[in-house]
Amino acid sequence: MKKVRIYIDGQSGTTGLEIYERIGMRDDLELLRIDEDKRHDREERRRFLNAADLVFLCLPDAGAEEAVSLIDNPDVRVIDASTAHRTAEGWDYGFPELSKEQRARIASSRRVANPGCHATGFISTAAPLVRMGILPQDAPVTCFSLTGYSGGGKKMIAAYEAERRAPELSAPGLYGLTLRHKHLPEMMKLSGLRHAPVFLPVVDDYYRGMATTVMLQNRMLNGQPTAEEICGKLSGYYRDEHFVSVLPFGSQGGTLYADRLAGTNRLEIAVCGNEEQTTVTALFDNLGKGASGAAVQNMNIMLGLPETTGLE
Repeated sequence: MKKVRIYIDGQSGTTGLEIYERIGMRDDLELLRIDEDKRHDREERRRFLNAADLVFLCLPDAGAEEAVSLIDNPDVRVIDASTAHRTAEGWDYGFPELSKEQRARIASSRRVANPGCHATGFISTAAPLVRMGILPQDAPVTCFSLTGYSGGGKKMIAAYEAERRAPELSAPGLYGLTLRHKHLPEMMKLSGLRHAPVFLPVVDDYYRGMATTVMLQNRMLNGQPTAEEICGKLSGYYRDEHFVSVLPFGSQGGTLYADRLAGTNRLEIAVCGNEEQTTVTALFDNLGKGASGAAVQNMNIMLGLPETTGLE
């Protein structure tokens, strides 16, 4: 059987390397490898981009837009891991667990935008609550998202792992302080909220793993459900999903650790709280379900393969 030809444009970056690690040994795929000294050669890139059956773009936004402009072969399918196309017309958003319809769109799509890591955590919890009519579309929502430093790419990794690093890197760092984080447009669009959440990301001194938490006042929710009732509703929403699941209410103990699912493509939702207030936390790997693992899952769907192929 003919192998599917895959090209990773930007393979030397963190996400590209992780995708290669997940698919490099698969015998159903043929990875096209550009010469190292020609990675920035426009015409050589054009040749590889048009020779592949499916292309991963692991580039800055401008590079991803340029790469798409170089593709003139109508049969080439693209998964873009950058921010460039996540809310763009003609692109399908790569979070298949959002709905059966979303998974079907990805399966037939030629252009899929891979979700942002923080956005994955937020959408996985906020979108179902909006869709089930629990969270009003105009509700004020607050969210903080803790990530390992690998989410910042090569420069941040080097800073944290330097022999003589800055002492302040030993403590959590709050960033995105203007409250205009680049993931907000996709967070709003895919969740169905009319107003941007107050969103604050936090980076800390560990390599990988995320905990994205939405905080809710139950009196502002439709029907004023308790935290336990919200947990039950989310459990039902994700009942048939393989990679996304909801922890039984009260089962997580007294502490949630952001690196709980490091090295996997799984996402677990922990609902905590009481009758008056609720926190909903998505736990996952920023390099797994938050980036490269999700990209490979989307590739499997687009190729008509079991979603778990190469991801277990």
